[in-house]
Amino acid sequence: MASYSANSREEGRAPLPMENRERDWWLMPLLTVVVLTLFGIYTTFRAFENNYYHYTNNGADYLSPFYSPLLPIAWYLHLPLFGLKMVSPAIYILIFPLAFRLTCYYYRKAYYRSFFWDPPACAVAEPRADARMKYTGERKFPFILQNLHRYAFYAAVVIVIILWKDTVDAFIWTNPDGTHHFGIGVGSIVFLVNIILLSLYTFSCHSWRHFIGGKHNCYSCSCGTRSSYGIWKKVSFLNHNHALWAWVSMLSVWFTDFYVMAVASGMFKDIRIL
Repeated sequence: MASYSANSREEGRAPLPMENRERDWWLMPLLTVVVLTLFGIYTTFRAFENNYYHYTNNGADYLSPFYSPLLPIAWYLHLPLFGLKMVSPAIYILIFPLAFRLTCYYYRKAYYRSFFWDPPACAVAEPRADARMKYTGERKFPFILQNLHRYAFYAAVVIVIILWKDTVDAFIWTNPDGTHHFGIGVGSIVFLVNIILLSLYTFSCHSWRHFIGGKHNCYSCSCGTRSSYGIWKKVSFLNHNHALWAWVSMLSVWFTDFYVMAVASGMFKDIRIL
């Protein structure tokens, strides 16, 4: 049986020594750092690029999820960065889904482990165990902001509803005479897959479970609370794969914006299926 650290304050619960952990424990933290860093760089570039976010050609209408809803550019604000003289609408749109993901319970685990190494993995000792004794939980700045997650969820729901509208628009094509008809392009499929994955991620959130059937100290006290418990059980099945939805939805919204940028800039053409 593996031995535990002798200087732990919780005997029997201390992390296993480094050499007792499987050799590839570092792989997931490293992968998390790489993917989240690349996503952050790409998102920042696209937000400040302020171009190639709306594709309207051959009847198709695709709006990047980074720029939806399509708010007016803030011409009255000056941002002297890289010569920019206006603020992209993506700057004040992305703050809502970004806040939702940053305060997400799963993402906290992911970036606490990968960026802060607190701890880097299960059964792996922290590099500086003494520093952890100064950790005050999420009661002081900046970690107290994590408690805004429930409110970030409400904003994320609004964004998801708007993106569903954009997805419907991706299937409504415009004729040369201005009339509309149902149509399908590759972009339409991309948008549909993206909004489904974003919805799965949003509504597998712990805040949604609490909102839909929580808030009770006793589920057996009345008929109303028992009904809430039944609803809570039905929606909880999505939460089992919350980590999966977190990753695939991030990759899908990343790819959806890239697709809109690619067809809007002429990198390649959107293929019409129907």
